[in-house]
Order: sequence, then structure tokens, then C-alpha cells
Amino acid sequence: MIPQATYTAPSTEIESNPRAALWPNYKPPTELVFTHGVGSELFSEDGTAYLDFLSGIAVTSFGHAHPHLVKALNEQATKLWHTSNVFRIPAAERLAQRLVESSFADGVYFANSGTEAVEAGLKSLRAYQAANNHPERYRIIGFEASFHGRTMASLAAAGNPAHMKNFVHGDYGFDQAKWGDIASVKNCISESTAGIIIEPVQGEGGIRPASQEFLKSLRELCDEHDLLLMFDEVQCGVGRSGTLFAHEHYAIEPDVMAIAKGLGGGFPVGACLANEAVSSSMQFGSHGSTFGGNPLAMAVADAVLDLVLEPSLLKDVNSKASFLVKELEALTIKYPQSISSVHGLGLMLGVKCVGENTKLLLELREHGLLVGKSGDNMIRLLPPLNVSQAELERALTLIETVLQNTEVT
Repeated sequence: MIPQATYTAPSTEIESNPRAALWPNYKPPTELVFTHGVGSELFSEDGTAYLDFLSGIAVTSFGHAHPHLVKALNEQATKLWHTSNVFRIPAAERLAQRLVESSFADGVYFANSGTEAVEAGLKSLRAYQAANNHPERYRIIGFEASFHGRTMASLAAAGNPAHMKNFVHGDYGFDQAKWGDIASVKNCISESTAGIIIEPVQGEGGIRPASQEFLKSLRELCDEHDLLLMFDEVQCGVGRSGTLFAHEHYAIEPDVMAIAKGLGGGFPVGACLANEAVSSSMQFGSHGSTFGGNPLAMAVADAVLDLVLEPSLLKDVNSKASFLVKELEALTIKYPQSISSVHGLGLMLGVKCVGENTKLLLELREHGLLVGKSGDNMIRLLPPLNVSQAELERALTLIETVLQNTEVT
């Protein structure tokens, strides 16, 4: 006989605090719970519609409940959920081939998140050097104000003291150079250096695209010293910048690249792409993931690529981005007491506040526009790639309404 499940009534603590059973490492607004989303809108329990210009931090790249993505997930869900990489996963093979055909890469590793994709890439930098008889080359150069995830190695790569405190002791074989300062990078290079990791567009540290000159110099330094260049495009990749991958703006190819977020359109997935020399260094048993390449994730990511690779999509992203930047810059002139400048690439934009950014973010939320933070003085705008012109205009109206009545302090 199958035993009957027993029900235990929730404690008073849980009744008064529904998050009591969760770790306290997140602090979402307790009064706001979303029940569903459609396109660029999220709906709260009381039916209020919010214009979502955060997109789950650049994740829901085609908004909520996109029919093509829903269809792909539902069809796969009725067939096969998981086997692990003990067996072949044809959907992973197909998606990997599409990514290779659309990029610099010759090989792909699938993971479940951006930080896992970064970890795989960092390991591959060291694996390449070891495979080429230089195991002493293990140190990796990152950049101040970067963000690569929350695992130990990704924390060490970024070197943010606030994120590393109590977790990362020592440097884990990472050095940090100053952003945009090629002399600082040169000073970090030694006989122990394996490679360099950089976000072509910084996200958490401020929406800062790297300069053409700086990325070109990094590529030249890596070629000169037989180092590998790794791009972290977890946030800025997969169409977010207005090109399929942000480095295409610079006509500079990396050796390794991590992507995630928008690749799954809301379903957890990450990927590490690499050229042949690096891919072949990651031999059998060198790395793995139980869930990496999961058929559900592969089906959705494949459907996302269908949408991103539509001929008009990226042209449309750039057109909308140009409109949004122009209008936001006009607002900086009109409301200089509150906002000062606009930064970013494509539909990955930051508006720099005059002072701290929390008050403006909260006021925008109160008026029905969801945005994010970047650094301590910037709000981050990450609308879906298929956001409509009418929704852009609605967002701008909401921003101006708030600016008319809010002083950022």
C-alpha cells in the first residue's frame, strides 16, 4: 500500500513571512508577486500590468510566453526530459552545429547558467596551455568592476572585494587589470599567464562597452604572448547588443566565449564556445554537467535561435535602440538634475543618475515600469528584443513622468 501523504500546517512564522524557508540572500519586494506574463508585460496578483524592461536581467529575450518558445518547450516536454550526457543528445548536437555555423567557434559545451559557462571557459584556458606543454601558464587576467558570476572562480576572476569577502581566500590564480588601461594589462602579464577574460560590454559594473582600441590591443597582446582571449557575453550576447554577439561590433574574434541568459529566453541554459585549438584541449573526463545539454533546454534555445536569426530581427533591434538612446539623451538635457548620460550598446542600456539609483528605480516600479540597477548610480534598461515601438514610447512617457516629480539623491 502506498502511504498517504501527511499535511503539516505552516508555522506562524511562515504565515507571516512566506519567504521564511528561503535563504535570506535575496530581498525582493514582499508586496509584489507576478502571476503571469504576456509579451513585454508582467501581471501582478491584483491584475496590475507592468512594462518589463528588466527581462529577468536580459533573460526573457523575446518577452513572456512567446508562442514559438512555448510550442518548442511543450512539444519536447511530451517526448523526453533528461538522459544525461552518458548518451547522445541529438538536440544538443543540432544546436551546437547552429552556434558553430553562426560564430567563430568550432566546438560548444552546454551548461545550465552563465557562471557555469564561464567556469568551463576558464578551465579551457588552462587546459589549452597544459595541452601545449605549458602547465605553468595558469594565471588569468580579469578586470576591475567586472562580473562573471557567483562561483568561486568567477568571483576570483572579477576580483570584487564585496563579492569575495568570506568566500575567496587568496587569488585563485587571477589578476585584475584596470578597465580600458592596456598598460595595466601588460603589467599583469607574466610567464604564468594563460589568458584574459573580459565582458565586451560590462553589465553589473556599469553599462560600459569596451573601446575598439582597447579590445584590439587585447587581441594583439594575446597573439603576441600566445595567450587566449575569452569574452564573457552572458548578458550582452545573443542579439542583445544589436549583433548576434557583441564582439561582432568590433570585428575582433575571441578564442573562447561564454553565453547564457537570452539564449534560453527564460529557460536555464548556458554555453561555452571555443575555437578548435581550445575545444580539442578539453578531452574526455576534463569537465561535465549532469543537466548540460538537457533536451528541454536545447529545444527552447534552438527556438530562440530561430527568432534571433530571422533576417529583420537584428536590424529592428538597432533601429529601436537608436530611437531609445536618442529619446533618453533628450531627457538628460531636459532633466539634468536627475540623470546625466546614456550608455550601452543595442538594447543593453544604462542611464546614469545624478546620485544613487534606488529611488528612481522604485519610483519607476510604482508607475509600472520595471528596470534594473547597474553599479551604484545607473538604472539598467533591458527590454525584450521584440519590444514594440508603442511599448518604447510608453516606457519613455513613464520615465519622463517620474523625472518630472522625482529628484534623484
